[in-house]
Amino acid sequence: MRDADNGNVATATTPNRQDLVRQGQRVEYFTIAYNGAEGLVSVVAGLIAGSVSLIGFGLDSGIEVASGAALLWRLHYDLNRSRRELVERITLRIVGWCFVALALYILYESSSTLIRHQPPERSIPGIIVAAVSVVVMPMLAGAKRRVAAGIGSGAMSADSKQADFCTYLSAILLGGLLLNAVLGWWWADPVAGLVMVPIITKEGIDGIRGKACCDDCGCN
Repeated sequence: MRDADNGNVATATTPNRQDLVRQGQRVEYFTIAYNGAEGLVSVVAGLIAGSVSLIGFGLDSGIEVASGAALLWRLHYDLNRSRRELVERITLRIVGWCFVALALYILYESSSTLIRHQPPERSIPGIIVAAVSVVVMPMLAGAKRRVAAGIGSGAMSADSKQADFCTYLSAILLGGLLLNAVLGWWWADPVAGLVMVPIITKEGIDGIRGKACCDDCGCN
């Protein structure tokens, strides 16, 4: 009886697939809401301050929103295995192309800013957004990884990597904005943008090739 009771307790405290899917949906709803607000503030603040890396960060938030919406679609069809795998592969490729486009945009704008010696204005809202994201995005990434492992989702795993990636971008952006605000190093902002380019490009190519899905969850 004791073993049976223990077994019952273990079963009761272990999330089943349906619970994990609901957790994943809540995480993705939060992702869409947070990144939507983050992107809007970043783009507006970037346009006002003339900050290419801040605008790029806002566009990356838009990609996170699109990915979150695709993941909600995927989770909705979680019990339909053939549909689920198709959605995962489509999501990976769409987000991959978005990352490549974003990398090209940042490369062009950052290079142009450096060539023209065009200093950005100080952006307190941008600094605040970047600082908050450095804290929030790792927590989101961890929550997504737990759901991905529980339901064996390659798309969810890739989405968690995007959250990790957003953490790196937040740190790079925060460093560039602070250097400009405190030391007046105007070139730190476009250089921070250029630092983003190879990271974004690699993630984009991996997504287009479907590498994240195949490497993490063995999707074929």
